[in-house]
Amino acid sequence: MPAKAQAELNDDPSDACSAEIVSWRLPVSLPTATHGFAALLSTGTADRVLTTLQFGQVDARKRYVFTPRAASVSEAAAVLAELAGNQLAATVEALVDLLMKAPSGCREPSAIAALVKAAHGSTGFLELLGEGQDGEIFLQGWAHDIQPGVSRTVADGERPSTAECAIAIYARQDVPQGASGFIGLLDADRPFMPGGIEGVVYRGRHGWRYAAVHERKLISGPLETPGHIRSLLMRTHASPQVLLRLRAAANSFDGTETVSSLPFPVRMGIDDVFQVDDAGLLVSGWLLDPNNHVQCVKLRRHGCEARLDDHWSRLDRPDVTKAHADEPAFSRAYDRGFHRHGFVAHARLADGDPSSALYMELTLRDTRRAFMPLAPLRAAARVAVMRQLRAIDPTDWALPELIDRQIVPLLAASERVSPAVKAVLDAAPFEQAAGPPIVISVGESDEGGIAPLLALLAIDPETKRAPIALVMPCERFHRQAARIGKLAGFYGLALRLVSAGETSDTYDLLEAGARALSSETVVLLAGSLLPSQSGWYRKLVTTQAALKRSIISPTLAYEDHSVRWAGTWPAGRYEGYPISAVTGLKLTPAAAASLECCIMPREALLQAGGFAAGYLGSRDKGLDLGLRLSCAGLSSYWLPSVQMLGSDEASSTDPLAMGALLEGIDRKILGARGTAELVRNEKPLERSRR
Repeated sequence: MPAKAQAELNDDPSDACSAEIVSWRLPVSLPTATHGFAALLSTGTADRVLTTLQFGQVDARKRYVFTPRAASVSEAAAVLAELAGNQLAATVEALVDLLMKAPSGCREPSAIAALVKAAHGSTGFLELLGEGQDGEIFLQGWAHDIQPGVSRTVADGERPSTAECAIAIYARQDVPQGASGFIGLLDADRPFMPGGIEGVVYRGRHGWRYAAVHERKLISGPLETPGHIRSLLMRTHASPQVLLRLRAAANSFDGTETVSSLPFPVRMGIDDVFQVDDAGLLVSGWLLDPNNHVQCVKLRRHGCEARLDDHWSRLDRPDVTKAHADEPAFSRAYDRGFHRHGFVAHARLADGDPSSALYMELTLRDTRRAFMPLAPLRAAARVAVMRQLRAIDPTDWALPELIDRQIVPLLAASERVSPAVKAVLDAAPFEQAAGPPIVISVGESDEGGIAPLLALLAIDPETKRAPIALVMPCERFHRQAARIGKLAGFYGLALRLVSAGETSDTYDLLEAGARALSSETVVLLAGSLLPSQSGWYRKLVTTQAALKRSIISPTLAYEDHSVRWAGTWPAGRYEGYPISAVTGLKLTPAAAASLECCIMPREALLQAGGFAAGYLGSRDKGLDLGLRLSCAGLSSYWLPSVQMLGSDEASSTDPLAMGALLEGIDRKILGARGTAELVRNEKPLERSRR
């Protein structure tokens, strides 16, 4: 039989493929054959039905008929063992060599494992399998005919896979004569868990061999595996390439901090690590490296990594310089006033095991590595950013760059959790009240404002008859629901109390309130606002009824009666004016309505997905949704004849410098999402006075 030939399939000359053939002389010749053979056919698929096959010498082609039922790999190996007899080992060697040399998509790891087991059985055992930090699998055991080096292997299991294995061997007294102990690093072609390995096909000195996993095997996790490697590494011998790989695996992260033990002037400290769902991690700390020993800094967990030093933001940290002033290695390097040791970095670890340990990895220029374990604090994006900003001097020269490179990407990538309605309590006959319901948000900061607002609603005969939904955070609901219910009963208001979870500001409370209702139209009102006069509810309802699919917002003013919001325009044209300057204006189209107080279709709010995440303050968060609603086809209007008094949420809680900083960040988020262009492109319309 030739070693290679063209094969004709199913008696069809046009259906041909190449065949790799291994043949041997039969121990006892048959009347029709003197040789047995095994052939590997490159048919392109294993699913096709084969009936006949023709190949052989050009002048003596023979026709073979397939059995009706296809045999499994293990059955084929058993047939081959019976047919080849004492030629089985040489035949399997040749077949496995051909299979291992085949292109990656044509290899059959299960066939390789079955053939080697049929020829030799198990010539050793794997006693320990360990999971490495970089995805490799550590092997430790003993075997006959094993040799050190790097070679292609097969990891046997439920889904066998080819792999590369770096093996080092060592002497053991507790194994059969002629066998050697070995350790190895297995890098499979596809993800493979140590517990899924049943054995390994390896290339020995005299051919392919198979080492099975011992029934009393040990399996170690990523933090325990480096210790197992270190315990045996000094006893092994192999090529320098293999020993370097094993040494690198032995020095991988095992849960302990090793930066402080480096024999170089390199030190690191971590201030905060925030885990923000769907947006990644925000890490801040400092690194002392006066002699530039550190080549790269990575944030890692098992199965994934992100480099930090190529995009982090550096900050001045004179406190760190002062803390190491008594150490000569650092004091000599920083005696010229260099304090740029701090860093802040945003990183995303897309893959890997989220439950595995998080750590920093420093790679030095001599290839050694050092580690620092981290304990991330799970927090919302706004909480993480606010804590980080409050830890930085607002006058720091690096703050603008830090905001652009770390803070804005983190906030822009954050995903919002919709506010949830936790409980609903009707303190009065809510469903029997007439008119669109008024949804009022009552946050923790509105402690003193809710009683005056309820009193004003009770004085106005139109709002006294209207259904009112008062939305509060869960904690305040449980604390004050009974008292507010009694107050509503005293005033005779048709009040529904709503407990809302997953809320961070007024807008989240308003959205939760809208979700708790079923009416077509709702009036949204922030609890920090008070109507300047009665009749406001009727004016909003009648105006919106005449303009289908519209949002109507009144003028918003501060307590000193200066305008805070009077339509959304590129230059904020009326902000700061006395309220009397705009009261006489007519109903005016605007680029977006103010969601602090408006009347709108309830379904439009829900279809738009509610208020977006990523904003630190309320102003641009409301503007974002207002612009998205305008893009969705809703017309926005400003009704100057109705005025509401009260400050916005940001101005009432943040210092002036911090408030300006947060507003600037929010405007960057708004610009990154493209909605700010809608305001800049809006052409102001002519106004007319009555």
